[in-house]
This record gives sequence, C-alpha cells and structure tokens, in this order.
Amino acid sequence: MNVTETSLPGVLVLEPRQFRDDRGVFFETFNLAKMIELGLPAEWKQDNFSISKANVVRGIHYQIGEPQGKLVRVITGAALDVIVDLRRSSPTFGQHTTVELSGDNSRMVWIPVGFGHGFAALTETVALSYKVTEYYSPKAERTILWNDPELAIDWKIAPDKAILSAKDAVGALFADAEVFA
Repeated sequence: MNVTETSLPGVLVLEPRQFRDDRGVFFETFNLAKMIELGLPAEWKQDNFSISKANVVRGIHYQIGEPQGKLVRVITGAALDVIVDLRRSSPTFGQHTTVELSGDNSRMVWIPVGFGHGFAALTETVALSYKVTEYYSPKAERTILWNDPELAIDWKIAPDKAILSAKDAVGALFADAEVFA
C-alpha cells in the first residue's frame, strides 16, 4: 500500500496495491494489521455508506464530544473529498485539503479526530463508504457552511448547481463554529 501525507498533519491518502487482469481488478479495502502498522485505529464502531447524484455536496460535518476518525473511500464514481483542520491548537487550523477519490483510483483517505469532512459528487452517481471510530451522535454533530468564504474551498462544482440538504445549507460559519481545542 502506498501512503501519502497531505498538507494537513495526520491526514493520509492510502492507495492499495491493485491487481488487474482481463477479468477486472482486485485489491484489499481493509487489512487490520496494515492499519495498525500505519498507526490507524484497531477498533472501528460503524461502517457507513451513501449514494449521491452529481453535484451533491455533503458536509462539512464533524462531531464534538464524541469525535470520529474516518476512513473514506469511493466504490463507484468520483468525489472530491474535503478535509478541514478544526484543531485550534494546530498550525494548520482553518486550512483544508482535497483528495479526489474514485472507484478507478481506489484511494482511501484517513481523517483523524479533529477534522471536518465533506465531499462533492463529481460523477452521475457516487457510492461512498467509510468506517468511523465512534458511533454517529445527532447531539454531537456539527456542520460548517460548505461555501464559507473564509475557508474558500473549491468544490469543483458551480455554486448554483450544488445540491444540499437543509442542514448543510444552513451550517455555521467557520468563524462561529464550535471547534476542537
């Protein structure tokens, strides 16, 4: 597995070794021993799956009090994965990075506790799967406005074409958001 550090300390892009032939492709999507070797969690509490149509933007989500680390991958289609550093004590606080995840490139991204996460569906259909280190908690969930001008994230989707949930459309501004110490 090829591991690449991003501009945000702790956020990693994992690229599994693919075996391709005339039948298709094979690769490991999860190997506990390898995850432990990389310093990732050995215990996962929940697996999540979403299907989104083109131009859907989900996020920027995170949980306070019951924070989640996430291991994210796209099964089919392509998504722009967005990660925002929400650790006030971090030198990269308020900065973000993006990673294109797709069924073709098989990349995964590890997002430790302390980061906000979102994604934009770049293809007609995107199936996204992720493992989390803590259970979903509606009372702990927070949302930062996806198009907050201070964050200046290029979602690779025209703002007037973005399809949002009601919750995502009214997320907090970054300046007002509850963040990590």
